[in-house]
Amino acid sequence: MPPNPSCVPLTATTAGRDETAEPIHLGLVGVGKIARDQHLPAIASNQSFCLVAAASRHGSVAEVANFEDLERMIGGTPNLAAVALCAPPNVRAAMAREAIAAKLHVILEKPPGMTVSEVTDLTARVRQHGTTLFASWHSREAAGVQHARDWLSTRAVTSVRIRWLEDVREWHPGQEWIWQAGGFGVFDAGINALSILTHILPEPLVMTAAQLSFPANRDTPMCAELTLTHGDNAVVEASFSFCHSGVPCWDIDVQTTSGLLCLMGGGSRLTIDDNVVAVPPSTEYPNLYRRFAALIHSGQSDVDDSPLRLVADAFLCGRRTEVEPFLF
Repeated sequence: MPPNPSCVPLTATTAGRDETAEPIHLGLVGVGKIARDQHLPAIASNQSFCLVAAASRHGSVAEVANFEDLERMIGGTPNLAAVALCAPPNVRAAMAREAIAAKLHVILEKPPGMTVSEVTDLTARVRQHGTTLFASWHSREAAGVQHARDWLSTRAVTSVRIRWLEDVREWHPGQEWIWQAGGFGVFDAGINALSILTHILPEPLVMTAAQLSFPANRDTPMCAELTLTHGDNAVVEASFSFCHSGVPCWDIDVQTTSGLLCLMGGGSRLTIDDNVVAVPPSTEYPNLYRRFAALIHSGQSDVDDSPLRLVADAFLCGRRTEVEPFLF
């Protein structure tokens, strides 16, 4: 979908009141697969935003001003108010600092940074500059996730099993940055499962063990086996793989004293004791941009780093195994 063709005043409902508001002039940084597949359509469908610029070394967006980098975009785009950062995580924090210093509102593609300390620093900076920072977790907006959260809120969890298995060649074709230090490897996908889990479970998670498989020629893992605890007694086991053949599997099974809840297809389908629960169609990225607009209008930020902290814990306590080299 093309970006919004015009920027005209609109009537918006903010914090329970109707008001006439100008669309928020938005710039997109990083014009790659996720930006084209998800961000551009979501922005085009949201009247709260008007896409006015894009910055990328390798891509461009039709009908808006295009720049080589964020600095040039900020300097060359009058009335720019917000940016969506879709660049890889190893460069995202520096871009966010630059945008916050320019008093721009920022939405971060997941993960919100390469390290936990980066995200902590960004949170302090937005408080200082009075802008909005939104660390988005798109999988939390999958169709079945909120219903699962509500159902689990009144039940005792006894065990959890996660299977997040896909073929990296299909889902991340040619994306070399994933394999570089700070690129997360299989955790680029696995963090989606952790973002759902930290959202739907009523008690905190604690990482207790991890086994990480690194290709001999790469800096990030191809596979990971994790063990966590939830509450006092529940054990959580997770399997993440980038070398899965066949149909991908993005499933979370939560056993409780009241029955078995299964979130499948990345949270898009839900069953409870094998009974299908009707959920609306997924609108993950449109929901994120609605949330971003609401945060801007209310002067708030939303920065939950709990999924990122679990990934950091996996690297800290994980045992490393070297496996055969990976080539696209």
